[in-house]
Amino acid sequence: MAEGISLEELQLAARNHGMPLEALRYDLTPVGLHYLLIHYDIPAVDPDTWTLTVGGQVAERLSLRLADLKEREAVEVTATMECAGNGRAALIPRPVSQPWLLEAVGTARWRGVRLASLLEEAQLLEEAVDVVFTGLDRGIEKGVEQRYQRALPVEVAFSDDLLLAYEMNGAPLLPQHGFPLRLVVPGWYGMTNVKWLTSITAVDEPFAGYQHAAAYRLRASEEEEGTPVTRMAPRSLMVPPGIPDFHTRARTLERGPVLLQGRAWSGHAAVNGVEVSLDDGATWQEAALEPGASPWAWRRWTFGWEAEPGRYVLACRASDEAGNAQPDGPSWNVGGYSNNAVQRVPVTVA
Repeated sequence: MAEGISLEELQLAARNHGMPLEALRYDLTPVGLHYLLIHYDIPAVDPDTWTLTVGGQVAERLSLRLADLKEREAVEVTATMECAGNGRAALIPRPVSQPWLLEAVGTARWRGVRLASLLEEAQLLEEAVDVVFTGLDRGIEKGVEQRYQRALPVEVAFSDDLLLAYEMNGAPLLPQHGFPLRLVVPGWYGMTNVKWLTSITAVDEPFAGYQHAAAYRLRASEEEEGTPVTRMAPRSLMVPPGIPDFHTRARTLERGPVLLQGRAWSGHAAVNGVEVSLDDGATWQEAALEPGASPWAWRRWTFGWEAEPGRYVLACRASDEAGNAQPDGPSWNVGGYSNNAVQRVPVTVA
């Protein structure tokens, strides 16, 4: 890296963690390996007194305990979730924030109740334009004291696949993943999936909270208003082959047949192709692509390689059915968001 990591960034890196890339082998990411970003502190929640309120521009205000939610029809969705800042540590100059490399991702099977069913029960009024989700986590950012809040337009909030999840991979949510309840918005970057959910509020004007109107926006300078970060850009990641050097993570493998493998996903449309390069992107070859567990889950890809002695830079890139494709290099923005540049893995074949 051209710039040193600050003490503040190290504090963030110690609190948050990415998914080791060898865990791309799993269809579902084990809960302890799933990436994790916590903006403030993990709140202490008493499940016996916790309630979820649904209010604002509604005809029927709701107040629900966890047991009330579990009595309703349960649904499941398997979805890949990625942090919007994944890859920002490679940018120059580096945005000063959580210094993600490529590991800020994971795929889980979420179980809970459909958000739309609760909104229908509360009967949103015609005046409602945004639905605001408030978590119990509280802190200060850019001088603004706040609870973590994000909003969705009403029409997005009523989408079928949005969940209020109380289980992850068949078990109750762990404290760090939002116990007792979190929002899951398949296809959108992780900041949308509010943890430790305590209230849902329909409002009659566009939400202007900090995490929505100031943070998580694509902009070339601090002075710009920018555009909001929403859906995940297509990305493919490779399981680094061979064995690593402890300190540098440089890869070494033996000559002979090698099965390169990884995962690919997009929040815009289904991934329809993955290509692999053995020569740092000079030439590309098609990889075999397997079905995903759901439209929102990553897809496994494989590529057979007869490795001969030498040094190589392996790469992979994905495209989706909406015509989006990974760029060769990163595009800089103030927050370092949505950087889906092609992954490169230097290897030495002994």
